[in-house]
Amino acid sequence: MPQVPFPLEETFRRHFGVPPEVVVLSPGRVNLIGEHTDYNEGWVLPAALDLGTAVAVRRRPDGRLRTVALRLAATDEVALAELRPPRGPTWSRYVRGVAALLLEAGCVFPGADLLIDGDLPLEAGLSSSASLELGVALALAALAGCSIERRALARLGQQAEHDFAGVPCGIMDQMAVALGKAGHALLLDCRTLEIEPVPFPPEARLLIVDSGVPRSLAASAYRERRAECEEAVRRLQALYPQVRALRDVTPEMLAEAQAALPENLRRRARHVVNENRRVLDSVAALRSGDLEAFGRLMDASHESLRGDFEVSGPELDLLVECARRMPGVWGARLTGAGFGGSIIALVEAEQAGPASEGILEEYRRKGGRPGRAWVCMPAEGVRLVNPP
Repeated sequence: MPQVPFPLEETFRRHFGVPPEVVVLSPGRVNLIGEHTDYNEGWVLPAALDLGTAVAVRRRPDGRLRTVALRLAATDEVALAELRPPRGPTWSRYVRGVAALLLEAGCVFPGADLLIDGDLPLEAGLSSSASLELGVALALAALAGCSIERRALARLGQQAEHDFAGVPCGIMDQMAVALGKAGHALLLDCRTLEIEPVPFPPEARLLIVDSGVPRSLAASAYRERRAECEEAVRRLQALYPQVRALRDVTPEMLAEAQAALPENLRRRARHVVNENRRVLDSVAALRSGDLEAFGRLMDASHESLRGDFEVSGPELDLLVECARRMPGVWGARLTGAGFGGSIIALVEAEQAGPASEGILEEYRRKGGRPGRAWVCMPAEGVRLVNPP
């Protein structure tokens, strides 16, 4: 994501007649490994991306919030006094939700014009919603002269998604967007919210390939999977009262508790328990420079997501198979919640371009879909470009 993406300030002036006061860049995120562990209080290993959302904003005195979303060719306008209850198009609820929560927290602004643009693909499993939430939140907070600690900013974005979009997401996406560090993945403990930056090897690249199958968490089986994990915890607590979340469950506990869990709950829990272990093993592999081991863990993660958690699909499986056949690819897996979206592959830097072309060509031939690909490196988190 370039330092000042797109002719944003010029476009703002064309729409609103004046220049913006604040411009914010907010990255997307990709999860290297650790899927469906965040809402189970486990560990994840995301990275902020050099693809993202740009938000330009200027105050207005009339108590109204007016938003122009360029890529959607859409506008939204609402009085600040009418931000609740949640109404309006889905995309606008993220903006309205963040504004409402900031005002309720005492971060007051008299009204605002917002212009939103970006190069982050939508509905591809790369956290376009979290990127939007935190970009708007930081821009409006800066406009109001409020300073918000980064973890609090992440929690605010998560609450907006819960309360206004109706998606019971975990905290990973917002934390990665808030606290991303260039050249590093982030080991995030989703219970304590402690973050440990993990250097990403310069000889590797993140290759992201979008399947072209849109995904929407609110309309998918995401809620069902989350409910299954919660039910597994309730059943396990009868045997192990110390268990608060699946993070606390060991493989030995699962083996001993087989009779207490129906087959579907046993498989969901097994994925989460093993995925947590894979995250920690992956961090060790990155730190030791063992990219082949990291790739094997990515492969194992995908097989678990496909078999035990059942959130993959034919297109994602095909993309992973295509990626694994490419020279220079150490491993590949679906990324994000599944049900469509993207895969991620760890690939040698010099092979990233040819691998991306080869994957897309094979995917088009065998799957009949075009697909899109991006070669990325871990980037900085959400940031002000021109603070007031």
